Amino acid sequence: MRETKQRNAILAFLSRTRSHPTADQIYETVRKTIPTISKGTVYRNLQVLIEKGTVSVLDVRGTLSRYELKQAIHYHFRCQACGRVFDLDEPVDPGLDDRVSKRTGFIVSGHQTEFRGWCADCHQPSINHKES
Repeated sequence: MRETKQRNAILAFLSRTRSHPTADQIYETVRKTIPTISKGTVYRNLQVLIEKGTVSVLDVRGTLSRYELKQAIHYHFRCQACGRVFDLDEPVDPGLDDRVSKRTGFIVSGHQTEFRGWCADCHQPSINHKES
């Protein structure tokens, strides 16, 4: 993979954040150091980085795609109030893919699990929350 100033800036930003930014958020941040970068360049570079296995894309239900540096398989939590996405330090069930494959006959290449609810900043015990 050819190194470019734009790609290095995207990777540098992703290595400094745990916020799972959208492509637009990445663009807005990288644009501060490379004012001439376009959204198209950010999207194209993200696609290259995904194809090379350096970056993972999170397509969580009902939200824009979010990006993170590739890391060990892990689960995510999405706050229904503020929309933030968090990595969970929870063991991944390695046998789930095999169990689903055996039960259904499908060829399972992996799974992505998202937990939803309210983060510690948004949780208010006195309010009766409902699934949105």
